[in-house]
Amino acid sequence: EDNSNGSARYRYEYDALNRIIKVEKDLCFLRGYEYDGFGHQVRKQVLERELEKQSGEEVLSPQIKIIEYMIDFTNGIVKDNVADVDAQKHLSLYAFTLFMFIFFMNQLGLFFEFSINDHILVKSPTANPLITMTMAMMTLLLSYNFGVQRFGAKGYFANYAKPVGFLLPINIIEEFTNFLTLSLRLYGNIYAGEVLLTLIGNRFAKSAGWFTVIASVPLTLIWQGFSVFIGSIQAYVFVTLSMVYIGKKVTEE
Repeated sequence: EDNSNGSARYRYEYDALNRIIKVEKDLCFLRGYEYDGFGHQVRKQVLERELEKQSGEEVLSPQIKIIEYMIDFTNGIVKDNVADVDAQKHLSLYAFTLFMFIFFMNQLGLFFEFSINDHILVKSPTANPLITMTMAMMTLLLSYNFGVQRFGAKGYFANYAKPVGFLLPINIIEEFTNFLTLSLRLYGNIYAGEVLLTLIGNRFAKSAGWFTVIASVPLTLIWQGFSVFIGSIQAYVFVTLSMVYIGKKVTEE
């Protein structure tokens, strides 16, 4: 569909469901749209320089650019580990949400912790094994769902006996080990970091008067910085392994 607006000529392209997927201005790409299997828009590509030229100001704020970068980053994780294109579209938002949730929850206990009589009431949620196990179970249930959708119930369960039948018990045991390693790896790293931070602040700082109080300040800051890095890595590892497990379920042996 072509439309002229003054001296500019716009061209609109639609898919089979009559959803707009591409906009061109004077035969140059301006915007592109992608949709998931439910018809929701999942991606919008914009020719940023063209819009900036028209408006004379920055179109996207730095915050929006950071979010777009993070979405592209998590989309890259999905595409690298899940071969099924339809599954990729459904997992895009899940991977982004999972990464951001784990990242911020990992950092919460580093800067904000509330306790009464040595009983911690507020800490990083991911330092609780029940939380990490819940997220791991959510990922595994999602992988089962995609596997059944891809192969059907019969074909999905038949994959447990592939490539050879005697691997059936090993493949079943692998489901439990995947659940434990996915959840306990995250829990162990975050919990250990908070324990060490507590030891520095509550034990070492009070062990020898003002000298250890002063010495504990740079130690705390150094460990907090290192823990931010570890928390970021653990968020990346959790999302990557989640996509690996889901990718295996939609790939025939």
